[in-house]
Amino acid sequence: MRSPRWGYFRIITGTIVGGILGFYLMHRAELKYKEMWDERLKRYEEELNKKKNEEAFQESL
Repeated sequence: MRSPRWGYFRIITGTIVGGILGFYLMHRAELKYKEMWDERLKRYEEELNKKKNEEAFQESL
């Protein structure tokens, strides 16, 4: 029979490594999500500016 000390070590080590891995994966997911929304915002602002420019051009005619 293995010692309980080894079992506790495995549980604690697994918890710490799992927490670090989970934190890293969530951090990467959040960065990717934020980048996606920044791109969408940039495209939306470009579209808005294009519409404003078109309206200003139409009014000048």
